[in-house]
Amino acid sequence: MTVPALELSGIELHYGFVRALDGIDFQVQPGEVVGLLGDNGAGKSTLLKVMSGAHRPSHGSIRVHGVEHTFHAPSDAADAGIQMVYQDLSLVEPQDIATNLNLGQETLRRGPLGWLGFVDRKEMRRTSEKELDRLGVRTAPMTRPVEMLSGGQRQVVALARSAIRVNGESQGILLLDEPTAALGYEQTKNVEGLIRRMADAGIAIVVVTHDLPLCYEVTDRIVILNRGRKVADLPTAGADRDHIVGWITGSRPSMFVQESHV
Repeated sequence: MTVPALELSGIELHYGFVRALDGIDFQVQPGEVVGLLGDNGAGKSTLLKVMSGAHRPSHGSIRVHGVEHTFHAPSDAADAGIQMVYQDLSLVEPQDIATNLNLGQETLRRGPLGWLGFVDRKEMRRTSEKELDRLGVRTAPMTRPVEMLSGGQRQVVALARSAIRVNGESQGILLLDEPTAALGYEQTKNVEGLIRRMADAGIAIVVVTHDLPLCYEVTDRIVILNRGRKVADLPTAGADRDHIVGWITGSRPSMFVQESHV
């Protein structure tokens, strides 16, 4: 049996007497896209932050490719091969595409200029174009500032940057928070295509979204949270939309036996 790229077992997160997450079991396989659904306050963004190292769970374990990890910060998750793409994208608007793709991993020039911290922009553009070609991404020229890009192009740059960083790291993991929010139809389709190509390259992807059409288009499996508990986990193919909505709203009973907590 394939070892999951990311596996969470019995995850709980308490804020005082409030259980934000209650005994969550979750996994995503290499090359799989899992949609994480739920209404506002269901716990999906909180769970995503546990996966990314932004929140430390009160109880439970996290395994990456079968190895247990304790994340004290997002840098710990990044070191384990997990990249998070937030809704704000974290792009540097005045800088060009190549610079944004290499943020924090800039290529220095050779020789004394490199010792002094001078960046090799020509080499960064060359390697950026190569990586985007490998992902099948077509955006604007590498020299174009991000502030001149459309919303869809910016989202593609943010996704591609994370894909480049996790690629080759024993099949990395991407966490996407509402990747098509505020995008038009054509831009959404471009992002959907990129998500599927990244999965085909072996990257495990978790997508938090309210967009059911996106979920049906790109995901292999759907996990639904309601009030901090997992209430459904099923293949996307053949999933009944009315059932999905029922689990999200709470009008449909959980697929799992719920244990009462004293």
